[in-house]
Amino acid sequence: MKNVLNKKILLIICGGISAYKSLETIRLFKKNGAVIKTILTSSAKEFITPLSVASLSQGKVYSELFNVENETEMDHIALSRWADIILIAPATANTISKLAQGTTDDLASTVVLASDKDIYLAPAMNVRMWEHQSTKQNLKKLKSFGYKTIGPEIGEMACGEYGEGKMSDPLTISTEIDNYFLKQKNNKKLKAIVTAGPTNEYIDPVRFLTNKSSGKQGYEIAKSLFKKGFDTTLISGPTNLNIDEDIKLIKVETANQMLVATQENLPADVAIFSAAVADFKVNKKFKSKIKKQDFLKLNLEKNVDILSYVSNHNSMRPNLVIGFAAETDEIELNAKEKLNNKNCDWIISNDVSNRKIGFDSDYNEVTIHYRNKDIKPENLSYKKKSEISDEIVDRIIYQLN
Repeated sequence: MKNVLNKKILLIICGGISAYKSLETIRLFKKNGAVIKTILTSSAKEFITPLSVASLSQGKVYSELFNVENETEMDHIALSRWADIILIAPATANTISKLAQGTTDDLASTVVLASDKDIYLAPAMNVRMWEHQSTKQNLKKLKSFGYKTIGPEIGEMACGEYGEGKMSDPLTISTEIDNYFLKQKNNKKLKAIVTAGPTNEYIDPVRFLTNKSSGKQGYEIAKSLFKKGFDTTLISGPTNLNIDEDIKLIKVETANQMLVATQENLPADVAIFSAAVADFKVNKKFKSKIKKQDFLKLNLEKNVDILSYVSNHNSMRPNLVIGFAAETDEIELNAKEKLNNKNCDWIISNDVSNRKIGFDSDYNEVTIHYRNKDIKPENLSYKKKSEISDEIVDRIIYQLN
């Protein structure tokens, strides 16, 4: 288990008899070179002491949400950003409920809600609590948010009952986290290109044809790919968005510029074309600003088709080529037609006539259409674009591996 070497793990320990297992979990992580920071909930301190945790982790133990020293050194936002991954072990029924509801009444829940990293839960509770419908619903909701679980196991509990709900042993937990970083390490061999945002097709020096694309979905896909270990290049049309400085960002304006940037960054293992490239451009741009007049005739011509170019470029074609179809009607029919015409592997369609999703919204609902006829179209239901992106990237990893 050497894949955790120098990895930064934020361990949140909640109140429960299984909290003692977290000490052994810390020891295993440290043995294999991980850097550990810990948060103890107030109830966790009833079972283990901050001193024992600090001694094993060789780092500071955090617990208070409003603490002058903590907020000066590293506030809850910085702590969540510091981590490569967050592990909650044990994750009690109470903590799972709070996270599912978005409650932030202590440092642990606030850090988790503020985090943009992958989060693992190691549940631990009485068998009846584990089997309760509310717990099942809360876990289902958290899994839809992208949370991952380790266990629980079946066995005899501290209360004397027997059944499912026992926290996984430290070796199982540490192995699972090690495998997570191993997958990231393997993904680093993979290169991804993402296009995002609109393009501006100039009519004269100050006016242009464009569309309402904000670029949010493409930016979130680039973030998800990078988070999962991909060598990621984002080619972006004009947006007001920011991206992690470790992600290679190429800013362009026109479709031709986007095509050139794409060509220069091939070959790649996967290319995701989420940009809303303008379908048309003027066949001759005016050199000077057009003066106001009662009537203006513009001659338009078909713009460059980046998705089709890459899909049919045999010598440089990525292993997986994905396009987007922003539609207002006959969404499934248009998506299937685009899938066939463009020769790409997937088309991801969404309804941009729905103001709650699509252009300029933080939310989306999409359907993945696969070229492989044996795989039925898959709907990713209404959720944040960041969550949609994580689900898309999980499927990309599965197909590439």
